[in-house]
Amino acid sequence: MSSEAVAAPGAADSERRQRRFEVRDLGILLAFVALFVALSVATDTFLTQRNLLNILDQSAPLGIIACAITICIVAGIFDVSTGAIFAVSAVVAAKVANSTDPYLGLVAGVLAGLGLGILNGVLVHYTRINSFIGTLATSIVYRGIAILVTGGMIVTVTDEAFSKLGTQELVEAKYSVYVFVAFFAFTAFLLARTTFGRYVYAVGGNPEAARLSGIRVGLVLGACYALSGLAAGIAGVLAASRTSSAQADLGMGLELAAIAAAVVGGTSILGGEGAVWRGVLGVLTLAIIGNGFDLLSVNTTYQQLVQGVLILLAVAVDQLVRRR
Repeated sequence: MSSEAVAAPGAADSERRQRRFEVRDLGILLAFVALFVALSVATDTFLTQRNLLNILDQSAPLGIIACAITICIVAGIFDVSTGAIFAVSAVVAAKVANSTDPYLGLVAGVLAGLGLGILNGVLVHYTRINSFIGTLATSIVYRGIAILVTGGMIVTVTDEAFSKLGTQELVEAKYSVYVFVAFFAFTAFLLARTTFGRYVYAVGGNPEAARLSGIRVGLVLGACYALSGLAAGIAGVLAASRTSSAQADLGMGLELAAIAAAVVGGTSILGGEGAVWRGVLGVLTLAIIGNGFDLLSVNTTYQQLVQGVLILLAVAVDQLVRRR
């Protein structure tokens, strides 16, 4: 058999993968551009610097979590504890700020998120439980911890230094926007340009083949959980700083919104395919839908309907493309 004949199947598989990438890339890009243009024409206030920066600011916590969630989904796992970690991190930040120093509180909140993410990885790895079920269980535990710490009350921080990160601006954009952009750049580089990123794709595509090739699958997945916890910690600290307060029910449903954004962006729920920029574009697409509906004074029921249809279409397209 000739070398050309042997190479042909591999070349055909490569072409099919490339076509799948193109469909996902073009789909989310066209949807985003179409919505952006339509809203720019429909209302005078959408395409203004103040409104666009406001969208980025409001999307920052969700966008940060979506960056990490995208990497988790590419690796073939789901982390549904990020909403609870978000709340715990905010509560820890507020509590520490009140008892010691506001800046130390912000750092403590981020470290709390990272620690809980690492704990997720350890528990799921050693129990061998499904990632969705495992993180669902830990989310209940983490949310319970937040309730115990706060006593079900709102924790308010009176020191104005605590609110600087979430409210003050630099060159007309709030600090939260810069944190969002920086975390996006970091995670995008991590997934697309590093050895760790290649391992993530390999583990998500075929974990057994990745293990046989020498990749430490457990360590890679543990790092994904840690990154997810870190993202939730940063997002929780931003939210607490924005309002100078924290409570146990913060971030309810945030984990599902982040997964939805990643899926809308074209990340495959089956793992092995996706990109951080797509997840962020999914976040921004859902955000401008909400912003546009508010500007046009459209009933919020229709907003939920449109977002639900987008998510359904994204999953359906993923399945159709894979079958082909």
